[in-house]
Amino acid sequence: MALVRIAQYGTKHGHAAGKLTALQRNPRVDVAGVFEPDPPPRQELERAGGPYRGVHWFGNAREILDDPGIVAIASEGRNDESLDQTEQMVQAGKHVWYDKPAGTSWAQWQRVVALATQRDLTIQMGYMFRYHDGFQRIAEWVQSSLLGHIFAIRAHMSTWISEPERRIIARHSGGIFYDLAGHMLDQIVWLLGRPQHVTAFLRDDSGALPGFKDNTLAICAYPRALAFVDIAAMETIPVARRFEVYGDQGSAIMEPFEPAGMVRLCLAEAQGDYRRGEQFIPLHDRPRQMLYDLELEAFLATILGERPPDRPLSHDLIVQETLLWATGEMPDHQ
Repeated sequence: MALVRIAQYGTKHGHAAGKLTALQRNPRVDVAGVFEPDPPPRQELERAGGPYRGVHWFGNAREILDDPGIVAIASEGRNDESLDQTEQMVQAGKHVWYDKPAGTSWAQWQRVVALATQRDLTIQMGYMFRYHDGFQRIAEWVQSSLLGHIFAIRAHMSTWISEPERRIIARHSGGIFYDLAGHMLDQIVWLLGRPQHVTAFLRDDSGALPGFKDNTLAICAYPRALAFVDIAAMETIPVARRFEVYGDQGSAIMEPFEPAGMVRLCLAEAQGDYRRGEQFIPLHDRPRQMLYDLELEAFLATILGERPPDRPLSHDLIVQETLLWATGEMPDHQ
């Protein structure tokens, strides 16, 4: 079987090392090398070793973009770099494994998606919780109507970050919400679709970096449901990441989802393998690196024509639209 030749463009995304590790250990991938446009990070990574030890470093972007043997690229630039870089990749005819989120220009993201669609190219977003056992089970329960009509979702995905990390993320008006909320919006949009309206509260409540939005909440309104996403940057470690779904026939609560333990499922009536009332469903804990590996397997299967993408680009458009709506990067609209 011929190997799929893939390169990595950028190293400054928080998932970059994990994605490179996934590429290196997948038996169907030939890692062509890495390009980092900023010399200091490259030099630091060369010294540090890890997955970057011994990799081939490209001297410029054209070496990747113009190589017909490289069929796909992992887009791992910093969040304020990656959309421009991803557009270059699509223009060059490459499939893209694109780490979230998709920039801050709604018009540009629409243009990139349209071009990829026109050229039959895959863009797979790096929302790794798509491959998390708990989120997959909850999606199955919602889509099978086990929980009845869903009237509320609550998602909490806070973190603790240092001042230098805050300064990097502060390039974006949404602060920590812009950086992390896409993961939860990816799940919410998959379950409920496009919201009718989004109201957000983006606050600086710690004062650790004046003006940095470190305590944030968005409320997504649907015709018969509300979804709440709260993200803070100063939660005590270990953080208590939580996902809750409430329907008129049952509810599912998962805490924490990293590491995964179990889901509390409560049903109004017994259905299938599940009894009436409260029960605790054990989960297969898939560490973060395993989620990256599963992401890559899905990406490879799609670009090789073995199966359709797990999320269509129409879904990824809505996720990004909702994120930008919440962070104020695009005007309020219906």
